[in-house]
Amino acid sequence: MRIDLHTHSTASDGTDTPAQLVANAAAAGLDVVALTDHDTVRGHAEAAAALPEGLTLVTGAELSCRIDGVGLHMLAYLFDPDEPELSRERELVRDDRVPRARTMVRKLQELGVPVEWEQVARIAGDGSVGRPHVATALVELGVVETVSDAFTPEWLADGGRAYAEKHELDPFDAIRLVKAAGGVTVFAHPAAVKRGEVVPESSIARLAAAGLDGIEVDHMDHDEPTRARLRGLARDLGLLTTGSSDYHGSRKTVGLGEYTTDPEIYGEITRRATGAFPVPGAGGRGPA
Repeated sequence: MRIDLHTHSTASDGTDTPAQLVANAAAAGLDVVALTDHDTVRGHAEAAAALPEGLTLVTGAELSCRIDGVGLHMLAYLFDPDEPELSRERELVRDDRVPRARTMVRKLQELGVPVEWEQVARIAGDGSVGRPHVATALVELGVVETVSDAFTPEWLADGGRAYAEKHELDPFDAIRLVKAAGGVTVFAHPAAVKRGEVVPESSIARLAAAGLDGIEVDHMDHDEPTRARLRGLARDLGLLTTGSSDYHGSRKTVGLGEYTTDPEIYGEITRRATGAFPVPGAGGRGPA
Protein backbone atom coordinates (compact mmCIF):
# COMPACT_ATOMS: atom_id res chain seq x y z
CA MET A 1 0.00 0.00 0.00
CA ARG A 2 1.12 3.56 -0.78
CA ILE A 3 -0.22 6.00 1.80
CA ASP A 4 0.16 9.81 1.77
CA LEU A 5 -1.26 11.42 4.93
CA HIS A 6 -0.74 15.16 4.33
CA THR A 7 -2.14 17.04 1.33
CA HIS A 8 -3.85 20.35 0.60
CA SER A 9 -6.51 21.49 -1.86
CA THR A 10 -8.03 24.79 -2.92
CA ALA A 11 -10.10 24.65 0.27
CA SER A 12 -6.97 26.11 1.87
CA ASP A 13 -3.71 26.82 0.02
CA GLY A 14 -3.33 24.04 -2.54
CA THR A 15 -3.88 24.49 -6.28
CA ASP A 16 -5.89 21.28 -6.95
CA THR A 17 -9.59 21.26 -6.18
CA PRO A 18 -10.52 18.44 -3.78
CA ALA A 19 -11.87 16.44 -6.73
CA GLN A 20 -8.74 17.01 -8.76
CA LEU A 21 -6.59 16.05 -5.80
CA VAL A 22 -8.15 12.61 -5.35
CA ALA A 23 -8.00 12.00 -9.09
CA ASN A 24 -4.32 12.95 -9.12
CA ALA A 25 -3.68 10.78 -6.05
CA ALA A 26 -5.13 7.76 -7.85
CA ALA A 27 -3.07 8.57 -10.94
CA ALA A 28 0.05 8.76 -8.75
CA GLY A 29 -0.58 5.18 -7.62
CA LEU A 30 -1.70 5.96 -4.09
CA ASP A 31 -3.97 3.60 -2.18
CA VAL A 32 -4.74 6.06 0.63
CA VAL A 33 -4.67 9.85 0.70
CA ALA A 34 -5.47 12.23 3.57
CA LEU A 35 -6.95 15.65 2.83
CA THR A 36 -5.61 17.93 5.57
CA ASP A 37 -6.39 21.51 4.61
CA HIS A 38 -5.46 24.28 7.03
CA ASP A 39 -8.05 24.68 9.80
CA THR A 40 -10.93 23.60 7.56
CA VAL A 41 -12.87 20.50 6.51
CA ARG A 42 -14.64 22.28 3.67
CA GLY A 43 -13.05 20.12 0.94
CA HIS A 44 -13.98 16.73 2.39
CA ALA A 45 -17.43 16.36 0.81
CA GLU A 46 -16.19 17.16 -2.70
CA ALA A 47 -13.22 14.82 -2.34
CA ALA A 48 -15.41 11.98 -1.09
CA ALA A 49 -17.94 12.47 -3.88
CA ALA A 50 -15.20 12.30 -6.53
CA LEU A 51 -13.19 9.49 -4.94
CA PRO A 52 -12.00 7.00 -7.59
CA GLU A 53 -12.46 3.30 -7.04
CA GLY A 54 -9.47 1.79 -5.29
CA LEU A 55 -8.48 4.98 -3.44
CA THR A 56 -9.33 5.50 0.24
CA LEU A 57 -9.80 9.02 1.66
CA VAL A 58 -8.72 9.89 5.20
CA THR A 59 -10.44 13.06 6.37
CA GLY A 60 -8.37 15.47 8.42
CA ALA A 61 -7.13 19.00 8.94
CA GLU A 62 -3.87 20.78 9.74
CA LEU A 63 -4.44 22.90 12.83
CA SER A 64 -2.48 26.10 13.46
CA CYS A 65 -0.94 26.04 16.95
CA ARG A 66 1.67 27.91 19.00
CA ILE A 67 3.68 26.89 22.04
CA ASP A 68 6.07 29.15 24.00
CA GLY A 69 6.02 31.63 21.12
CA VAL A 70 6.88 29.02 18.45
CA GLY A 71 4.38 28.13 15.73
CA LEU A 72 3.61 24.51 14.93
CA HIS A 73 1.12 22.57 12.81
CA MET A 74 -0.90 19.70 14.22
CA LEU A 75 -2.33 17.15 11.80
CA ALA A 76 -5.68 15.86 13.03
CA TYR A 77 -7.12 12.72 11.47
CA LEU A 78 -10.55 11.08 11.46
CA PHE A 79 -12.22 13.37 14.01
CA ASP A 80 -15.92 14.19 14.14
CA PRO A 81 -16.13 17.41 12.06
CA ASP A 82 -19.33 18.44 13.84
CA GLU A 83 -17.94 18.29 17.37
CA PRO A 84 -18.83 21.84 18.53
CA GLU A 85 -15.79 22.90 20.56
CA LEU A 86 -13.22 21.86 17.96
CA SER A 87 -15.38 23.34 15.20
CA ARG A 88 -15.55 26.65 17.07
CA GLU A 89 -11.75 26.81 17.46
CA ARG A 90 -11.22 26.09 13.75
CA GLU A 91 -13.62 28.90 12.94
CA LEU A 92 -11.73 31.35 15.16
CA VAL A 93 -8.48 30.54 13.34
CA ARG A 94 -10.12 30.86 9.91
CA ASP A 95 -11.78 34.18 10.79
CA ASP A 96 -8.39 35.64 11.72
CA ARG A 97 -6.77 34.69 8.42
CA VAL A 98 -8.01 37.64 6.35
CA PRO A 99 -6.96 40.39 8.82
CA ARG A 100 -3.62 38.65 9.18
CA ALA A 101 -3.03 38.45 5.43
CA ARG A 102 -4.01 42.11 5.04
CA THR A 103 -1.43 43.00 7.71
CA MET A 104 1.26 41.07 5.84
CA VAL A 105 0.36 42.90 2.63
CA ARG A 106 0.63 46.24 4.44
CA LYS A 107 4.04 45.29 5.89
CA LEU A 108 5.29 44.25 2.45
CA GLN A 109 4.12 47.55 1.00
CA GLU A 110 6.05 49.36 3.73
CA LEU A 111 9.12 47.36 2.63
CA GLY A 112 8.66 48.64 -0.92
CA VAL A 113 6.98 45.57 -2.42
CA PRO A 114 4.20 46.60 -4.86
CA VAL A 115 1.78 43.90 -3.68
CA GLU A 116 -1.95 44.62 -3.40
CA TRP A 117 -4.64 42.88 -1.36
CA GLU A 118 -6.65 42.28 -4.53
CA GLN A 119 -3.76 40.22 -5.92
CA VAL A 120 -3.58 38.01 -2.82
CA ALA A 121 -7.38 37.62 -2.73
CA ARG A 122 -7.36 36.54 -6.40
CA ILE A 123 -4.68 33.92 -5.70
CA ALA A 124 -6.54 32.60 -2.65
CA GLY A 125 -9.87 32.35 -4.50
CA ASP A 126 -12.34 30.47 -2.32
CA GLY A 127 -9.61 28.98 -0.14
CA SER A 128 -8.67 29.96 3.40
CA VAL A 129 -6.14 32.72 2.76
CA GLY A 130 -2.69 32.13 4.22
CA ARG A 131 1.01 32.83 3.87
CA PRO A 132 1.44 30.63 0.77
CA HIS A 133 -0.99 32.91 -1.10
CA VAL A 134 1.04 35.97 -0.08
CA ALA A 135 4.20 34.07 -1.04
CA THR A 136 2.71 33.29 -4.46
CA ALA A 137 2.10 37.01 -4.95
CA LEU A 138 5.79 37.63 -4.25
CA VAL A 139 6.67 35.03 -6.90
CA GLU A 140 4.33 36.70 -9.41
CA LEU A 141 5.99 40.04 -8.70
CA GLY A 142 9.48 38.58 -9.17
CA VAL A 143 10.49 39.37 -5.59
CA VAL A 144 11.40 35.73 -4.92
CA GLU A 145 11.86 32.78 -7.26
CA THR A 146 9.77 30.19 -5.43
CA VAL A 147 7.13 30.05 -2.71
CA SER A 148 9.65 28.42 -0.38
CA ASP A 149 12.01 31.36 -0.90
CA ALA A 150 9.38 33.64 0.66
CA PHE A 151 9.45 31.68 3.92
CA THR A 152 12.64 33.31 5.21
CA PRO A 153 13.30 35.93 7.91
CA GLU A 154 13.61 38.48 5.12
CA TRP A 155 9.94 37.98 4.24
CA LEU A 156 7.28 35.66 5.72
CA ALA A 157 8.96 33.20 8.11
CA ASP A 158 7.90 33.31 11.76
CA GLY A 159 9.27 36.57 13.08
CA GLY A 160 10.19 37.73 9.57
CA ARG A 161 9.96 41.33 8.39
CA ALA A 162 6.48 40.87 6.92
CA TYR A 163 5.21 38.21 9.33
CA ALA A 164 1.93 38.77 11.17
CA GLU A 165 0.47 36.68 13.95
CA LYS A 166 -2.98 35.10 13.93
CA HIS A 167 -5.19 33.28 16.38
CA GLU A 168 -3.64 29.88 17.02
CA LEU A 169 -4.50 26.96 19.26
CA ASP A 170 -2.49 25.92 22.25
CA PRO A 171 -1.27 22.47 21.09
CA PHE A 172 -2.27 20.88 24.40
CA ASP A 173 -5.80 22.17 23.81
CA ALA A 174 -5.61 20.91 20.22
CA ILE A 175 -4.72 17.40 21.40
CA ARG A 176 -7.52 17.47 23.96
CA LEU A 177 -10.10 18.76 21.47
CA VAL A 178 -9.15 16.33 18.71
CA LYS A 179 -9.23 13.40 21.11
CA ALA A 180 -12.62 14.51 22.43
CA ALA A 181 -13.80 14.49 18.80
CA GLY A 182 -12.52 10.94 18.34
CA GLY A 183 -9.48 11.90 16.29
CA VAL A 184 -5.74 11.21 16.16
CA THR A 185 -2.97 13.86 16.32
CA VAL A 186 0.39 13.96 14.54
CA PHE A 187 2.88 16.83 14.84
CA ALA A 188 3.59 17.97 11.25
CA HIS A 189 7.19 18.53 10.03
CA PRO A 190 8.47 19.15 13.60
CA ALA A 191 12.08 19.86 12.58
CA ALA A 192 11.56 22.03 9.48
CA VAL A 193 14.22 24.53 10.51
CA LYS A 194 14.18 26.42 7.22
CA ARG A 195 10.63 27.55 8.04
CA GLY A 196 11.86 29.29 11.19
CA GLU A 197 12.27 28.41 14.85
CA VAL A 198 11.18 24.87 15.73
CA VAL A 199 9.73 23.36 18.89
CA PRO A 200 12.41 21.81 21.13
CA GLU A 201 12.40 18.09 21.83
CA SER A 202 11.55 18.78 25.48
CA SER A 203 8.25 20.30 24.33
CA ILE A 204 7.56 17.34 22.04
CA ALA A 205 8.02 15.11 25.10
CA ARG A 206 5.45 17.22 26.97
CA LEU A 207 3.04 16.90 24.05
CA ALA A 208 3.57 13.14 23.98
CA ALA A 209 2.76 12.96 27.68
CA ALA A 210 -0.44 14.91 26.95
CA GLY A 211 -1.59 12.36 24.38
CA LEU A 212 0.08 13.27 21.08
CA ASP A 213 -0.11 10.19 18.86
CA GLY A 214 2.76 10.73 16.45
CA ILE A 215 5.24 12.91 14.57
CA GLU A 216 5.71 13.35 10.85
CA VAL A 217 9.23 12.15 10.06
CA ASP A 218 9.54 11.54 6.30
CA HIS A 219 8.96 15.01 4.87
CA MET A 220 10.68 17.13 2.25
CA ASP A 221 11.88 19.61 4.91
CA HIS A 222 13.73 16.92 6.90
CA ASP A 223 17.13 15.69 5.75
CA GLU A 224 18.27 12.13 6.46
CA PRO A 225 20.12 12.88 9.74
CA THR A 226 17.05 14.75 10.98
CA ARG A 227 14.78 11.84 10.09
CA ALA A 228 17.04 9.42 11.95
CA ARG A 229 17.03 11.69 15.00
CA LEU A 230 13.23 12.00 14.91
CA ARG A 231 12.80 8.23 14.64
CA GLY A 232 14.91 7.82 17.75
CA LEU A 233 12.88 10.46 19.56
CA ALA A 234 9.65 8.75 18.55
CA ARG A 235 10.92 5.41 19.86
CA ASP A 236 11.87 7.01 23.16
CA LEU A 237 8.48 8.70 23.52
CA GLY A 238 6.32 5.89 22.18
CA LEU A 239 5.08 7.95 19.22
CA LEU A 240 3.94 6.80 15.79
CA THR A 241 6.01 8.01 12.80
CA THR A 242 4.40 9.06 9.55
CA GLY A 243 5.58 10.16 6.12
CA SER A 244 3.80 12.35 3.62
CA SER A 245 4.24 14.77 0.76
CA ASP A 246 2.59 17.89 2.23
CA TYR A 247 1.36 18.28 -1.35
CA HIS A 248 0.14 21.73 -2.43
CA GLY A 249 -0.25 21.12 -6.17
CA SER A 250 1.82 23.47 -8.31
CA ARG A 251 2.56 25.73 -5.33
CA LYS A 252 5.37 23.35 -4.26
CA THR A 253 7.69 21.05 -6.18
CA VAL A 254 6.93 17.90 -4.14
CA GLY A 255 4.65 15.34 -5.79
CA LEU A 256 1.88 13.20 -4.35
CA GLY A 257 3.29 10.05 -2.77
CA GLU A 258 6.87 11.33 -2.77
CA TYR A 259 6.95 10.43 0.93
CA THR A 260 4.63 7.82 2.41
CA THR A 261 3.47 6.20 5.66
CA ASP A 262 4.02 2.59 6.64
CA PRO A 263 0.78 0.57 6.33
CA GLU A 264 1.13 -0.69 9.91
CA ILE A 265 1.25 2.89 11.19
CA TYR A 266 -1.78 3.76 9.09
CA GLY A 267 -3.59 0.77 10.53
CA GLU A 268 -2.82 1.94 14.06
CA ILE A 269 -4.13 5.45 13.27
CA THR A 270 -7.40 4.02 12.01
CA ARG A 271 -7.67 1.74 15.05
CA ARG A 272 -7.28 4.68 17.42
CA ALA A 273 -9.82 6.88 15.63
CA THR A 274 -13.47 6.81 16.66
CA GLY A 275 -14.78 10.12 15.33
CA ALA A 276 -14.81 9.21 11.64
CA PHE A 277 -13.70 6.39 9.40
CA PRO A 278 -11.71 6.21 6.15
CA VAL A 279 -13.89 6.60 3.05
CA PRO A 280 -13.40 3.83 0.45
CA GLY A 281 -13.58 4.92 -3.16
CA ALA A 282 -16.38 3.52 -5.25
CA GLY A 283 -15.88 5.55 -8.41
CA GLY A 284 -16.60 9.28 -8.21
CA ARG A 285 -17.62 11.95 -10.65
CA GLY A 286 -14.04 12.72 -11.56
CA PRO A 287 -12.19 16.05 -11.34
CA ALA A 288 -14.13 19.29 -11.31
